[in-house]
Amino acid sequence: MRLLSWINKPWIHFLILGVLLFKLQSWVYPPSKPVVGPLPDARIEALQQQWQLTTGRPPSQEQLTRMIAAELDRDMLFQRALAYELHLYDTVVYQRLLRNMRFLQLGEDKTDQELYQQALEMRLHLGDEVVKRRMIQVMEQLLLSASPPLAVTDAEIASEFDARHEELRRPPRYSVAHLYFTKERDAEITEVIEAIEAQGLDARTARKMSSPFLPGYEFKEQTPDQLARHFGTDFVTNLQTAQPMAGDWVGPIRSTYGQHYVWVEAIETERDARLEEVRTRLTRDLEARARREALAQAIASLRDQFEVRR
Repeated sequence: MRLLSWINKPWIHFLILGVLLFKLQSWVYPPSKPVVGPLPDARIEALQQQWQLTTGRPPSQEQLTRMIAAELDRDMLFQRALAYELHLYDTVVYQRLLRNMRFLQLGEDKTDQELYQQALEMRLHLGDEVVKRRMIQVMEQLLLSASPPLAVTDAEIASEFDARHEELRRPPRYSVAHLYFTKERDAEITEVIEAIEAQGLDARTARKMSSPFLPGYEFKEQTPDQLARHFGTDFVTNLQTAQPMAGDWVGPIRSTYGQHYVWVEAIETERDARLEEVRTRLTRDLEARARREALAQAIASLRDQFEVRR
């Protein structure tokens, strides 16, 4: 009876009705979301120019759409970082704003803290690309801390190893020493080779007959790509065409720079990689992929909290 007497009181009716109206209003008229975009034409044009400078061709419409979407995500992360006031607690931002103030020669008689406060009042943190990049980076770290990627398992590593079998094949490796002959010494090469063979000279003893070669004279366990960085691709092609054998001299071998008489100390033939040889690389790649995917999911969830105008 006492409960019924309470329920029948008019003020209880008004209270319940007020709560219901408040809930109905929030459902019919939800609070507006923060707005991101659209990008100004000048920024879109800058994205196109940057792409063309990097690739040598203008972006396709699909590529431009992806670039705009990525830029809107950056703006969204920056806006959320500002809302969290991350710029007030980051030492990189602090030092950057001080540097900007000193570059502008503002407040030379002020302390660092006073300069920093003045920079905030001038809103310098809003227009500095380094500050923006840093705050986006911190925001991404916060998102990953809240939704970290799963740890890489042995099964995933084994599956990745099988999927990338051909890519992971170990290239041949050459351990070689050489004598270098500039183009001006082409006429001397035959005589030098005959002297080495007649005297049975090893590579180090014969080195006194070489012209100076800045990258050096001995190269251990080098892949074809590594040799090409020292000698050029022509040298690698010519060396492989000569079908060298370990423990023999071969040449002369022509390169971009001249000719080389090459002592082949050892050759490791191309072979399949062993899992343990590439486990660290595979783990690193899988962790990076998991991190990208976790971050993409976190950004997609954050995007639902914004009104993104394209």
